[in-house]
Amino acid sequence: MIKHIPVLLGSVMDAIGDIHAARVIDATFGAGGYTRAFLNAGANVLAFDRDPNVLDDAKQIKQEFGARFEFIARPFSAMAELNDTFDAIVFDLGISSMQIDNPERGFSFRADAPLDMRMSENGPTVVDMFEQWTVADISRVLRDYGDVRPAVAIANAIKRKMPTTTFELRDLIHNPRDVAPVFQALRIAVNDEMGELSRALDSVPNLLNVGGRCICVTFHSLEDRIVKNTFRDWTTAPGDSHLPQVAAARFELIRARTPTIQEITQNPRARSAHMRGVVKSY
Repeated sequence: MIKHIPVLLGSVMDAIGDIHAARVIDATFGAGGYTRAFLNAGANVLAFDRDPNVLDDAKQIKQEFGARFEFIARPFSAMAELNDTFDAIVFDLGISSMQIDNPERGFSFRADAPLDMRMSENGPTVVDMFEQWTVADISRVLRDYGDVRPAVAIANAIKRKMPTTTFELRDLIHNPRDVAPVFQALRIAVNDEMGELSRALDSVPNLLNVGGRCICVTFHSLEDRIVKNTFRDWTTAPGDSHLPQVAAARFELIRARTPTIQEITQNPRARSAHMRGVVKSY
């Protein structure tokens, strides 16, 4: 299995600046690549991840860094429950290489496995959702989260054949170009990825200290649109733009970054990544 390679790590480190003795939330622990970089830079890190398969990596980092590292085995939207403030909050969104490359998880259509796709061990699988959803529900998921044009036809085929494995689902999709978007759409829906992201971002302004930074690395247009629109709202001064400004925006934008050709060559899964960030002004 290929270990997850942290995407845009150098750009993220540049964007958050000096974090020696800072308090940082790594919202998406994964294999701990970002967390380890933050700890090596002198930060204290609180990490979130709902995937039980990352626990061994979290325990290893805990042994190395002790009290400077804390891990919470929950979705990152749980940060809304924290009664504390931090100097940086970093999101590395999407699915990790570890999850894709483990065929038993059911994320990939390149290996036959049960249609699970859960990022945690809780909640319904894709198969469970097929039983609960109507054709209209499935069609809406495929259209909204995968931009799948034959969404209705594929939804009807799913309800008719009720696939339980990745290959069964793959084989009922006639156009090979629709396979990846269908798998992406179902994964996003089963894990409520867009809802998780929106809820977590809603909590960020109250969790950040003045001068604190929120950095998001996105991998597809849906999550990138949520981040971009949220950051635009935060960096827009309140009030009517046609009237005199009464208050400055609470946040300022950090220059967006994309991977270099060298990084894409070393890690092809980085090709669609975008890094966006903001710094809290007051």
